[in-house]
Amino acid sequence: MTRIRRLVSTNPSTLPTVAAVAILIAMVVYGEIAYGRIVQANTLSNLLINNTHLIVLAVALTFVILTGGIDLSVGSIIAFSSVAGVMLSNAGWHPLAVLVVMIGSGSLFGLVSGILIRYFNVQPFIATLAMMFLGRGLASLLSTVPERLGEDSPLRWIGTQIKVVDGPKVNDLVITPAVIVALLVVIVAFFVLHRTRTGRTVYAIGGSENSAALMGLSVPRTKVLVYVISGTLAGIAAVLYTGRLGTAQNITGIGWELDAIAAAVIGGTVLTGAYGYVLGSVVGALVLGLMNVLITRDGKIPPEMTTIITGAILLVFVLLQRAVTRKKE
Repeated sequence: MTRIRRLVSTNPSTLPTVAAVAILIAMVVYGEIAYGRIVQANTLSNLLINNTHLIVLAVALTFVILTGGIDLSVGSIIAFSSVAGVMLSNAGWHPLAVLVVMIGSGSLFGLVSGILIRYFNVQPFIATLAMMFLGRGLASLLSTVPERLGEDSPLRWIGTQIKVVDGPKVNDLVITPAVIVALLVVIVAFFVLHRTRTGRTVYAIGGSENSAALMGLSVPRTKVLVYVISGTLAGIAAVLYTGRLGTAQNITGIGWELDAIAAAVIGGTVLTGAYGYVLGSVVGALVLGLMNVLITRDGKIPPEMTTIITGAILLVFVLLQRAVTRKKE
């Protein structure tokens, strides 16, 4: 506790992230006491497996929000990429070609958003909103009915369960290739943001774009790059989600951009930019995932309460962030 208190006192921007970790721990303790079977291997496995796409999207939004921007297109990118991927796979395309199309289409959406924002001075909200409508419309043009992967499709391998620990009865610790990919995304993102010049530029742009330019940092390239990263990660999230469920639809991903933003904010990423951590966003995604688990376990709480509780938690963290940034100012 003393070490945590010292960390918060020396770097107040870590307070929201520490609070998110505390909330996650409190939810685990409450769930174990109220419902039981929370602190066990299969619950942890399901929490990770079911939220791999959200973890990747939260990382994507972390990059964008750190620069003071926003990306509303990631949910639509997932819809378009997943529908296109399933249709191409069923048409007999090579799996690697399908992956390139799914991830590459996300990168292309992100590149267009970045160019509009940096070189045409379009507000990030408007630029990515336009990409959101474009992606959803293209997905609807491809298909308006659920598309299902063939049972023998190699893309289904991404959702294959791998037993890590053989526990008693059904209490096994299992992972999937999708979980491994999500963990790799987190590790690479952490390295880029905290150990590279690009990462330092991302934080500097969020602090003051003009100051970053005066310091000689590559502001134009980095502003475009963060949206390319966001779109690329959305394409990866589409692969993970589609491979796990084996289906795709034009309405897939509606509202997921808001879930990703909520996860990033709950994890300590400040909406005005410059402050935030990849690992905090992962914690935020797990908080949202665990909240759904607890509501399902309870059985008496209506599903509509999920959005209400999410909104309440988000409001608390926004106020907490405001207090922190005001103190730093």
